[in-house]
Amino acid sequence: MKMETVKLSRIVMKLTPELYSSLKPNELNSEIVLANGIDALESEDALEIIQYSISEHQKDAPLQ
Repeated sequence: MKMETVKLSRIVMKLTPELYSSLKPNELNSEIVLANGIDALESEDALEIIQYSISEHQKDAPLQ
């Protein structure tokens, strides 16, 4: 098992570059720990990670 820590921006650019402009800088800067490294990820995995990251950042956002 190859653990690897990468920024979400790297995952997005590698697997779903069309979503890059949709994400906020703080989301793209999130550090993600991958149990099997970035080379083991597929597009579906990337989408799941992106969704989770967005929801985590929304928890911290103040209500307007």
